[in-house]
Amino acid sequence: MKNILYSLAGIALLITSSCQNKFKSDASGVFEAEEVIVSAEQTGRLLSFNLNEGDTIPKNAIIGQIDVTPDKLRAAQVEATISALKQKTTDPEEQVLFAKRQLLVQQSQMDQLIREKNRTANLLKADAATQKQLDDLNSSIDQLQKQIAVTNQQMQLNVSNINTGNRSILSETDQLKKSVDEIQNQIDKGAIINPVAGTVLTKYAYEGEMTSVGKALYKIADLDTITLRAYISGDQLPEVKLDQTVKVLIDNGKNDFTTYTGKISWISAKSEFTPKTIQTKDERADLVYAIKIRVKNDGFLKIGMYAEVRFK
Repeated sequence: MKNILYSLAGIALLITSSCQNKFKSDASGVFEAEEVIVSAEQTGRLLSFNLNEGDTIPKNAIIGQIDVTPDKLRAAQVEATISALKQKTTDPEEQVLFAKRQLLVQQSQMDQLIREKNRTANLLKADAATQKQLDDLNSSIDQLQKQIAVTNQQMQLNVSNINTGNRSILSETDQLKKSVDEIQNQIDKGAIINPVAGTVLTKYAYEGEMTSVGKALYKIADLDTITLRAYISGDQLPEVKLDQTVKVLIDNGKNDFTTYTGKISWISAKSEFTPKTIQTKDERADLVYAIKIRVKNDGFLKIGMYAEVRFK
């Protein structure tokens, strides 16, 4: 009988030892995620804000709109000013056409004078005209040539002055266009665009409320893959490396563990004092190293949840 009792005791001891070894962990920690707090980039009333805590939102989704009516009015005023400036510019082609007409008239006069000169020169040879008549015609031709030169110079000067004036006006237009771009940028910031794909953790504002630049609107995190931050002692460092596959165990509430597969994504380069809430393999170790383990989330893993880690 005693032998049977001893045998049963031995079997119980082996079972207990096996269970202890089964759930013995090499490290432990809590789950965390990269949380992003999305803040308002404009000041105004929330015209719409279509999200709730727990919603899964894709990246770049527009989930709200802040009232930007004052900025739209400013943009309209600047656009009106630009239109008014454009009306102040002058088309140099009008001045060119006017000068060309003058040149055509003067050239016609020049052709007539040259014909008269040639005719008078022939008459002078036949003693039918005087030298004074020919000299007067040469003088008229010389004066008309000078007038043509002045007309050409005046045309170029007018065009230059008009272009200079237009450039001055257009320079103001360029500055105003930059102002329009800046205002449009402020208008665009009125749209609340989700920066990262993830799940809404906390909602801080509601439709109809006033918000301002920098005020938090909601908190979001990607929970598809969650990170376990655990701690190991210096003696365990040789057992781990980046991209190493490990087992992550969480309590399933039935005196058992649910096992997940994780991958080490980061190992601290320096040691730190053991956090009070963390137990390491060697509880006497004062200095430990933090590691991060990426785990694919099936929906049961939560931020702040405790987990055990086994390297083998």
